[in-house]
Order: sequence, then C-alpha cells, then structure tokens
Amino acid sequence: MLSPSPNSSKKAFSRVALVGKFQADGIDEHLRELAKLVSRLGCEVFIEASTATQLNIKDYPIKAAEDFAGAIDLVVVLGGDGTMLGIARQIAGSQVPLVGINMGRLGYMTDIPFQSVQDTLPKIIAGDYEADTRTLLDAAVIRANKEINHALALNDVVVNRSGISGMVELAVHVNGSFMYNQRSDGLIVSTPTGSTAYALSAGGPILHPHVAGILLAPIAPHSLSNRPIVLPQDSITIIEVINGLDVIVNFDMQSQTNLQSGDKIEVRQSKKTITFLHPRSHSDYKTLREKLHWNEYPSTF
Repeated sequence: MLSPSPNSSKKAFSRVALVGKFQADGIDEHLRELAKLVSRLGCEVFIEASTATQLNIKDYPIKAAEDFAGAIDLVVVLGGDGTMLGIARQIAGSQVPLVGINMGRLGYMTDIPFQSVQDTLPKIIAGDYEADTRTLLDAAVIRANKEINHALALNDVVVNRSGISGMVELAVHVNGSFMYNQRSDGLIVSTPTGSTAYALSAGGPILHPHVAGILLAPIAPHSLSNRPIVLPQDSITIIEVINGLDVIVNFDMQSQTNLQSGDKIEVRQSKKTITFLHPRSHSDYKTLREKLHWNEYPSTF
C-alpha cells in the first residue's frame, strides 16, 4: 500500500489528473494505488476521461484532457514514453506540467520507477522538483495548396514509405532555400526530445533536451552523402513528395496521413511547449547511460 510522506501537508499542486496506459498489466490496481496516495497528500484527484473509460474507473471525478487548462495543476502519467507522448500533445500549451511514472523499463520521459513513487511523488507535489520545458513540432500537410491535416509532434514528424514499396523521392527546402532531392526510405524531422527515438536508430546525433534546434535525419538514404543535419530552431522545413508509392507521414508514430506525389509537409517549431517535472536527483546523462548501456565512470570520479 502506498502511503504519503511526512511532509504531505505542504503542496504546490492541488488538483491532480491521472493518466494510465490502458494495455499495461496491472495498470488498474496501480492507478488506484496512485490515486489513493495523491488523495492522502491532500490533493483533489481526477482521472483522465479515456483512461477512466478504458479501465472502468468510477471512484473519482473524470476530466477530459482538453479541459485540463485552468482546471488541473499537475498531470501524473502512469505507463511508458508512448503514453506520455500522447497526453503531452493533447495538453501542450496549457501550462499544465507532467510527471512520468514508468511501469517497467526506464523511459526517457517516464523516468520515475513505480517502486519509488511513495518517496518521490510527495516531494514533487510539495514543490521539490526540477522543471524541464520541451519544444514540439508543428506540421501541416498541404495538397493542391490546401491544408488537409495539421498536427503536433513532441518527438518527430516522419515521412516514409510503407514496408513493401520502394524508395521515396523527396525534395527538401529550408526557409525557402532548396537543400536537396533525396531518395531514401524516408526522412525524420525531430525535436531534441525525439533525437533519442527513431532519429537515433537512423544514425542521427543525440541532442540535449535544451539544445535549440531541429534535426533532419534521412532513413537509409540511397546516397551516403545525405547525412543528418541540425537546423536552427526558427527554421521552416518543407518536404515535397516527388515520387513514391504508399508514402505516409507519421506524427510521433501515433497518427498518420497517407500522401500523394506533390503533397508537401511544412514543419516548424511550435509556439506551444510542454513541461516535465523530475525529482531533484534527475540527470539526463544518467538516463542516457542506463538506456544506452554506456560504460560508467569508476566510482572514484
């Protein structure tokens, strides 16, 4: 049973919404335990609407994500980075911060193990935390000079072919200047947050979350001279589909639009941001070391 810390009388957040990964084993029980802990800390507890519906939770008030602004002070996400990506896009720009609690493997964004929630979450709710603001990408899909889709991405916007089609040919312009024509399996436009996701597996560099830049990383380019490049944060990138079958554009790999030759995807940094809250002991380098299995320095350092 989770219990509050001795300092639970002090709190920086009064209204807390809980979001859970629907498919995770034991999520119902863990979410209820988490709700009891937050309630004992003196907070008003809400369950995000889709979480409540999927898990059939009726013990607490329900609040839709689009209604969090002005009504919720803190969102606690129980699941993995995918769950965090989904809710972060929905509440971006609302000024409501997020705390991520993972249910298994350590996540880049859900960096608090469930086993340590009893000690960690009360401190954060009491105001003892590190705030980490992240940028998002704003993408518009344009066909015949008309916008057919508009989406946000916290990790990346990816233009790529389906698994059975051949290479796709893309023309890339940055701030009105032609950069290149590229034949490849696709192109990733990534935030610093997303540099440790698909862009990393495509050979892109790791960007510290606070680096002001946008990363372009080709996916298996036909020419080895097509290399990843980091653009200024105010860059506007336009990707035009020149040729290719079954080409799609993905937003955080959670939603997509089917593309045709001549379609353009305009990507820029969004004016909206999202803030993650971490324990005081949080270290981006420790997370990278543990996720990527980097050798650790000797204990004498």
